[in-house]
Amino acid sequence: MTNIGSVIGVNGNMVSVQFEGDVSLNEVAYVVVGDKKLKSEVIRIKGSRAEMQVFEITKGIGIGDKVEFTNDLLSVELGPGLLSQIYDGLQNPLPQLAEQCGFFLDRGVYLQPLNRDKKWKFTPHVKPGDSVARGDTLGTTPEGIFTHRIMVPFNMYDNYKVKSIVSEGEYTVDHQIAEVEDDKGNVYPLTMTFNWPVKKAIDIFIERLKPVEPLVTQSRIIDTLFPVNLGGTFCIPGPFGAGKTVLQQLTSRYAEIDIVIIAACGERAGEVVETLKEFPELLDPKTGKSLMERTIIICNTSSMPVAAREASVYTAVTLAEYYRQMGLNALLLADSTSRWAQAMREMSGRLEEIPGEEAFPAYLESVIASFYERAGIVKLRDGSIGSVTIGGTVSPAGGNFEEPVTQATLKVVGAFHGLSRERSDARRYPAIHPLESWSKYKGLIDVRKTDYLRKVLFRSDEIGQMMKVVGEEGTSLEDYIDYLKGEFFDSVYLQQNAFDPVDVAASAERQLYILDKLLIIILTHYDLTDKETSRSFFNQMRQKFLDWNGSKFQSDEFKKIEAELQEMIDANRRESKEEIKEKFDKLFSDN
Repeated sequence: MTNIGSVIGVNGNMVSVQFEGDVSLNEVAYVVVGDKKLKSEVIRIKGSRAEMQVFEITKGIGIGDKVEFTNDLLSVELGPGLLSQIYDGLQNPLPQLAEQCGFFLDRGVYLQPLNRDKKWKFTPHVKPGDSVARGDTLGTTPEGIFTHRIMVPFNMYDNYKVKSIVSEGEYTVDHQIAEVEDDKGNVYPLTMTFNWPVKKAIDIFIERLKPVEPLVTQSRIIDTLFPVNLGGTFCIPGPFGAGKTVLQQLTSRYAEIDIVIIAACGERAGEVVETLKEFPELLDPKTGKSLMERTIIICNTSSMPVAAREASVYTAVTLAEYYRQMGLNALLLADSTSRWAQAMREMSGRLEEIPGEEAFPAYLESVIASFYERAGIVKLRDGSIGSVTIGGTVSPAGGNFEEPVTQATLKVVGAFHGLSRERSDARRYPAIHPLESWSKYKGLIDVRKTDYLRKVLFRSDEIGQMMKVVGEEGTSLEDYIDYLKGEFFDSVYLQQNAFDPVDVAASAERQLYILDKLLIIILTHYDLTDKETSRSFFNQMRQKFLDWNGSKFQSDEFKKIEAELQEMIDANRRESKEEIKEKFDKLFSDN
């Protein structure tokens, strides 16, 4: 029997309800307004009174309105057909919603997340009499370029025997594909889909592993200086307009990952529209097909009700964990977690909780930590490895990294890619600040090389700051050359041209090769007599190197430009090649 309550108060998108019977935290309920039912979630219970956040505009809700409790937690539907979909935070397919409602979405309209008519080619992997448990594979079906595992629902905690299983063939997601029986003789029919609560992490694995394998994003500044590992976490804080969304889109396109899930949890509508328009048009470098074929977009713009922002974050991470259970590597990009935190602040204020710093709830840190903790790389029961990597953008007001959301995020992530207004204004993209950012992960490049390059950058920045005070004429030639070397490294390696079809993405092999060439250039002492000559030499080298960046790796043009670069170095170096090699080996070789 459905538990019924009645509205006793409305405060923005929070509704207070008087109820009888049993109600659970995070339970879904519907507020009945005329012929509409508005989806809500219970966020606090005090005696026989529940506070609920409504995922819709609360206009028209009045005292005494009926509330129907469902006895189900806020959940998502899992099964084949999730890839290439665009959902809102409650897993409503937005294209179908738009088809039904037009330009302005009606409230109280909830559609089924998966296509009920499409038939999937099912291949059974078990036979009657086999023992199975939650998360075990019953069979598979092709989903785009992936093999989608049809698994025993994660909420079935006993051991079961397969009573029956369908033969190979095409079935809809609602078709019964198997029956399993528990020890007490209870029989459970299974289809290709099941539900899982979004705020509960999927925990079906043998062990959680340490993230050690680098996630190659093909962005040189990230892979070289501030790497991210598969199953790791990173954040991209930065002021408005510094390139967070573009960097996320480039990462989703070129990162060596299987599944990409984008949670636009409160991003401005214009940027979301851009994402929705561009992604179906983008070609996946891996497959040559549309990037959307391995992407899911969860879309809640800043104009939607605040409660939906929180739901979208948890919906996205649950979908990522689901694909992890198939032995795939999923990348979740949340944009922007600041607006999710602002939604929490708004609800906390309505609940009249004691505020923390800048009126954010006192539990802000623990909520952010529990979200990022759902990242990880795990060994599954069948021996395969799957991972969820989480990257969140943060939009601190005025680019102030000292504000609570950025600080709470920095305490839990493994890498910090801080975007800088200064670099963005100077058109140095990606605008990740090389002196403020950091990573706890071990990447592709030998740490001795990255440490040396960071010293070069720090030294160059120090001389650059000094030159602002004393001028170029007050700087020694040796210091000026050190400054030029740092600027050269920044312009030819840390910056990438997103409009160049070659330079937009640098493979791991290319990065390793080019970095060694750069280290030779930086280590070499040059026979330069004055600042004008030095500046001219490094400008010519820079232009030649940028041409090199735009040539296909190991092509004839690539080798030709490399030879020309070597000629320029040989014509101006003060030392022999053997001396330079000895210097390189002393710093970076294990011998």
